[in-house]
Amino acid sequence: MSDKIIRKIQSFVKRSGRLTEGQKYGLNDLWPEYGIDPIVDKIIDFDTLFEKQQDVILEIGFGNGDSLLQMAINEPERNFLGIEVYEAGVGRLINEAHKNELTNLKVIKEDAVEVLKNNIANNSLAGFQLYFADPWHKKKHHKRRIVQNEFMDMMSNKLINNGFVHMATDWEHYAQQMMETLESHAHFKNTLSAHKYLPRPKRRPITKFERRGERLGHGVWDLIFTNEK
Repeated sequence: MSDKIIRKIQSFVKRSGRLTEGQKYGLNDLWPEYGIDPIVDKIIDFDTLFEKQQDVILEIGFGNGDSLLQMAINEPERNFLGIEVYEAGVGRLINEAHKNELTNLKVIKEDAVEVLKNNIANNSLAGFQLYFADPWHKKKHHKRRIVQNEFMDMMSNKLINNGFVHMATDWEHYAQQMMETLESHAHFKNTLSAHKYLPRPKRRPITKFERRGERLGHGVWDLIFTNEK
């Protein structure tokens, strides 16, 4: 299915606010080292973007970046590309990446759907991560959820064969929609048996947000599927 049919429905709220000096430093001074400014209809060359040629994992909506940062530290054998529109989170992640001297992490501050359509080559991603995306909990806003059939069609194209999709949410209804959308898709297969969620994998760091939810009695649902073309 063509990438061009993806509906132009914004799945995020662009938050703004006062930035700390560290966040400003990340966004401005360190941007040339870690940030990417996509050019319309120009594919990003991962082989020249990263210091090492290795599998690329894409994460959309990394928030303040704690989880993505820890993964990049823990898995130097992989390259990580994060897309987020929240400036404070972007600045913070870049600043922390610099402190840890990471060379396997890059950041884009744009609409992820547009970047995928225009700048990411098919069969180029080894994995896709989506953790605690906005659940748009009101029924009339469910169409704004990023996990929709059209989006997963595009993601299947961008992933290599046997590439993985890992999603996590603390909103049960969204978890059910994720499961139904992935299981009904021709190219995605649950790594567990049908309709099964899994406990948080060790490679996904637990965040402050998640710990707070656990204290409040909130559940968390993880799903891992493979892309089989």
